[in-house]
Amino acid sequence: MLKIVFFGTPQFAVASLEALMADAGMDVVAVVTQPDKRRGRGKELSSSPVKAAGLAANIPILQPDRIKKDLDALDQLRAYEADFFVVVAYGQLLSQEILDMPKIGCINGHGSLLPAYRGAAPIQQCLVNGESQTGMTTMLMDIGMDTGTMLLKSSLDIGLLENAHELADRLSTMSATLLIETLPKLAKGELQPEIQDNDSATYAALVKKEDYILNWSKSAIALHNQIRGFYPGCSTTFRNAALKVIATVPLTDQTRSQLLPEFQLLYDAIEPLQIQPSGTIVAVIKNRGVIVQTGDGYLFLREVQLSGKKVQSGWDFANGSRVTIGEQLI
Repeated sequence: MLKIVFFGTPQFAVASLEALMADAGMDVVAVVTQPDKRRGRGKELSSSPVKAAGLAANIPILQPDRIKKDLDALDQLRAYEADFFVVVAYGQLLSQEILDMPKIGCINGHGSLLPAYRGAAPIQQCLVNGESQTGMTTMLMDIGMDTGTMLLKSSLDIGLLENAHELADRLSTMSATLLIETLPKLAKGELQPEIQDNDSATYAALVKKEDYILNWSKSAIALHNQIRGFYPGCSTTFRNAALKVIATVPLTDQTRSQLLPEFQLLYDAIEPLQIQPSGTIVAVIKNRGVIVQTGDGYLFLREVQLSGKKVQSGWDFANGSRVTIGEQLI
């Protein structure tokens, strides 16, 4: 039986942890996750999803503030004498000292097809860049940022209207499946690690506050990709107040063939339109919603959220706010 210490924090990592715990050939002896954080208006301490899953299975939990500097945590990790450390979206970099601890190695499940999208936000950035395909890669970790030798890959196609949360759910399941295949094969010497081509590497940087601000002079497809990539945080200004744009449909010649019949009808509304300044609401369609002029093409607002309100459909927004043609999003 393979002895494993699992490192992870967000919901994305839970499927991998649960798969390892459920596998008869694996023994998860400890879980390492980020410290509890204060959340919400009451600022109450909240545990990570991975911690909750570990506690439910009565597995010891380690939560060092800075794992590379926590001598007690390092001693505990060393004492487990694990075959593998498995890392999925943990949130802290591991030192060479930690990487050298397990008998076989530290294995990372990374949410991209390496060497593309190394770094902290591969799922978000692949959507922002309009990729049509992504996947998961398992790799042997080294001291670099997602630069280790690759073990197994699995890919999937990305839907035009798929957002970061939806894509993460699918990749989370894929991660679990890939790790269950990777660990025993590597332990038996059945995998040949593959060196990454550094010349082909791209990077997915941490998301910044400014990434959420919409600039309507961009093209419809660029705005749509930004909105779904940084879901659900992108915002604009409407009537001098913040308006979050949650879900959209890009109405362009290039995307028309990828849309369901229910959205094809929207093209009838834009055919007679003349180009307006970017950010102008050019159509209000009964029982549908609003269409906005962009720097190139039109964007249909499927879901929005007014400041202090719940998420609502584009039509509920148009109807409830009495939106009129010619109003501006800034």
